[in-house]
Amino acid sequence: MIDKIKYKKALDFAYKLHFKQIRKGTEIPYFSHLISVSNNVIENGGNTDEAIAGLLHDAVEDQGGLKTLKIISKKFGSKVAKIVSDCTDAEIEPKPPWLERKKSYIKSLKNKSQSSLFVSMCDKTHNASCIINDHKRVSKKLWKRFSAKPKQIYWYYDSLAKCFNKNLKGKKVLKQNFSKLVLELKKIL
Repeated sequence: MIDKIKYKKALDFAYKLHFKQIRKGTEIPYFSHLISVSNNVIENGGNTDEAIAGLLHDAVEDQGGLKTLKIISKKFGSKVAKIVSDCTDAEIEPKPPWLERKKSYIKSLKNKSQSSLFVSMCDKTHNASCIINDHKRVSKKLWKRFSAKPKQIYWYYDSLAKCFNKNLKGKKVLKQNFSKLVLELKKIL
């Protein structure tokens, strides 16, 4: 059962952090991604801390680094802060190069908690779904949004799928859906 009061507090906090942000290459408010990730967590049996981490998973990366992580820990507890930290691939600005960050992130996943793997998979599921849907809308123009090449993006998601399938316990339907998205990504290269 989700603690609705704690969740609403996190929802408001996430909105304040990200309300000016938009999704790369679109006019879509970034906040919609955070809601989608958290929704995916809830619909796949996540608890309150996991659902809140879904809302806040990009806060450190995009909105203030370690200072923001300390605020998250104070407001929502160390469990949420740990999941958010585990879902973060860069705590500093400027961020290291894309490939370096992604290789490091994938390597680190095998040592993450089940909650962190779960929230990460919900995040990557939404991201992959958006890439596929945006490709249907704008075709190859989509790839201009990314610093990585399409084959690198596929490599990243394929590597994530292998890691999630190996290390995340349960969540069979979520893992199957993610694997299908990875196959669709391969088709649009």
